[in-house]
Amino acid sequence: MFKLKEHNTSVSTELSAGFTTFLTMMYIVPVNGFILADAGLPMDAVVTATALITILATLFSGIWSNTPIAMSVGMGLNAYFSYGLVLGMKIPWQTALGIVFISGLLFVLLSFTNFRIWIMTSIPMNLRRAISAGIGSFIAFIGLKQMGMIVDNPATLVSLGDFSNENVLLGVLGLLLSFTFYSYRIKGAFILAIAITSAVAWFLGIGKLPEGILSSPSSIAPIAFELDIKSAFTLSLLPVIITFLITDMFDTLGTLTGVGTRAKLFQENSKDDKSLQKTLEADAIATTAGSLLGVSTTTSFIESASGVEEGGRTGLTAVFTALFFITTLFMLPLFKAIPGNAIYPVLVVVGVLMFTELGKINFEDSDLATSAGAFLMVIFMPLTYSITNGIAAGFLIYTVIKLAKRETNDLNLGIFVITFISALAFIL
Repeated sequence: MFKLKEHNTSVSTELSAGFTTFLTMMYIVPVNGFILADAGLPMDAVVTATALITILATLFSGIWSNTPIAMSVGMGLNAYFSYGLVLGMKIPWQTALGIVFISGLLFVLLSFTNFRIWIMTSIPMNLRRAISAGIGSFIAFIGLKQMGMIVDNPATLVSLGDFSNENVLLGVLGLLLSFTFYSYRIKGAFILAIAITSAVAWFLGIGKLPEGILSSPSSIAPIAFELDIKSAFTLSLLPVIITFLITDMFDTLGTLTGVGTRAKLFQENSKDDKSLQKTLEADAIATTAGSLLGVSTTTSFIESASGVEEGGRTGLTAVFTALFFITTLFMLPLFKAIPGNAIYPVLVVVGVLMFTELGKINFEDSDLATSAGAFLMVIFMPLTYSITNGIAAGFLIYTVIKLAKRETNDLNLGIFVITFISALAFIL
């Protein structure tokens, strides 16, 4: 079924790769629980729903596309869901789930067309990199704020937090551990940093010890099928829907490109090209299903690369990863006892990793339109607490400068469509 011999792998290799992928991305279950709980969703239900969608999406991806790609709730868009839409725009979380569902449904429909190729060729690579870097700065800013390292200031908007506070110092410890473990390429670097930081907090009395380690999975009834599609289907929320669609698409294609290069998958004109299409379809279906279960956008995880490094080459790696994630359904007491400042450092590190995309833009050789567009994307996302505003500002200035300089050869229908939607984001 998985064509192991064709891919020069074995069951034992795929098992080891699946376990490695599980270790590196296990952190998403408690982290997503904390992030969506900040939006008002009950954490118990979110933890179960996150584990469930990870299991189902990764299992489906492995069987449907036969690739070692694991899927779960995407970092970045989950932060935008909670802090940008629900807390920032005061949108009910039920409506926000409706937005995720609609964007996922559009992704499903477009996954069966050549739209992905059209959108990729329409938008300059440098602007795509700027979007990734902007999201990185956005979620890093959120992480620093949640840890108390950055606080409100009526005179300067933001300022340095109180580093004599024990909770802030706990966050510093978590941040240092996360960076250190990740830099040494330790398997499960994030979950190890979270575990050590939590243990320190429990030992010092900063956090409460877990009331047990294992329990039965909590019900997802409070959030499952609670999405409000009707309220999300409004003209004013169209830019937000498009933002979720485009960001999910870029995130997925970027992940698949990176992992695929290492695993020699998704190569143009190769027999594996169909696997890219099928993985995109699985990703889109997972987003739609995730919104029904009560979580934000589901996407392909770059942590899948760790399994590939262990030799994983087929969907059997993903199947094993999904099976290992079943254990997280029973870890709720442990997850709930984790202090917030042991969780939020992960946002900062992931943000830094995404921000490195900015280094691939050659600003010396770039024209003013590209430089200004990239800059506004990166600066607007954290300062306005909105990925939508960042993308909109970037495309608007890019198009205006190109038109002013009469460099219309660099513009196309795709850019004009996104620029028009960007204008709606500010007008509405």
